[in-house]
Amino acid sequence: MKALLTKAVATVIVLFARAVTAVRATWSEEGLPSGPCVYYANHSSHGDFVLVWTVLPPRLRHRARPVAGAEYWLKSRLNRFIGRDVFKAVLIARDREKRTEDPVMQMASAIDAGYSLILFPEGTRNQSDERLLPFKSGIFHLAMARPDINLVPVWISNLNRVMPKGEFVPVPLICTVTFGNAMRIIPGEYKDVFLERMQAALLALSPNTTGGPE
Repeated sequence: MKALLTKAVATVIVLFARAVTAVRATWSEEGLPSGPCVYYANHSSHGDFVLVWTVLPPRLRHRARPVAGAEYWLKSRLNRFIGRDVFKAVLIARDREKRTEDPVMQMASAIDAGYSLILFPEGTRNQSDERLLPFKSGIFHLAMARPDINLVPVWISNLNRVMPKGEFVPVPLICTVTFGNAMRIIPGEYKDVFLERMQAALLALSPNTTGGPE
């Protein structure tokens, strides 16, 4: 019974996201990796991971888990059901003192189990005028722990206008989710160089970048 409810809620979320945003995906020339990977994206709205999750083909969506804050997704029974059962989120405690698990190992364990991750390296929603906030080091440590994992940049456009800060009723607008070519960490690559390379690949997908997607 719970499995049927979970499937039904997932279907409703996908249909709602598509109805409100008319979201369309732009795929890289290489296509998406068939095995576990890390989709890393810009972060400007609470609904970002929903759009990435929504546009993935069903065979990949069912094996994709967003990385999200435990405090938010465990604060009520409804949140727990959606976070744990529907999205199968990898829940990370933001308060270091309350952590009982290493976040990098949580993510690595999900990858080892055959899942892909949806990750936001900025760590928090970007409410500034900058296109990207500085990346946190988590994606570097994850790549070091699992150097064979593919890292796929994903640029989300317009969702922050669909759900402006402080608003509860979405504004229907067309959103796009653009996937870039997969990359991997280079053996011996320094953290700062790696993070700069990851940011550059993501920014290259932005419609505000000269030569980027329209």
